[in-house]
Amino acid sequence: MGAILQSLGRTVIAGIVVLIVIVILAGVGTGQMVSVNMDWSRFFMRWLHVLSGVMWIGLLWYFNFVQTPSMPKIPDEQKPAIGKVIAPAALFWFRWSALATVILGLLLAYMNHYLVQALTLTKGVHAIGIGMWLALIMAFNVWFIIWPNQQKALGLVDVPADQKAPAARIAGMTSRINTMLSIPMLYCMVGQSHTGF
Repeated sequence: MGAILQSLGRTVIAGIVVLIVIVILAGVGTGQMVSVNMDWSRFFMRWLHVLSGVMWIGLLWYFNFVQTPSMPKIPDEQKPAIGKVIAPAALFWFRWSALATVILGLLLAYMNHYLVQALTLTKGVHAIGIGMWLALIMAFNVWFIIWPNQQKALGLVDVPADQKAPAARIAGMTSRINTMLSIPMLYCMVGQSHTGF
């Protein structure tokens, strides 16, 4: 077990194996084996969408609830480890999980035949449509405001020293906007299927 848990790749593969075993056991226990059809494909797409969304919003909240408030408490000599190692890695997964969440969400809406209705906020899918628009705004912020400014602030691209602090401020404020928007976005996404809102 130790060898599995010492490698992120092996841990993820083990998680997939555990999932497959659970699906098989649940099928045997209920007498209904999983059959790959359109319903299963939609479910699988929803699962991937939720999985990537958990990573995206989890990292957004990590930045806003943990990393940013903790930075003033970290001794100056230790801060480069955050800015040069941890933040770039977290930002990599942050931006790609944002893109994956949006693409998978749009594909899911298309597969469920409500993409146009949701994007045009047609009656019956108001909540999911509002959630989708909030997510699109947030993803835009990630790719076109937060990421370019974080690259400057962290020294991942060459800019004059006087541009780093303003870039960090813009990235930070935009990340706070995304944190604010994530609260109604998550409510709308869950509310559509569970409350009918």
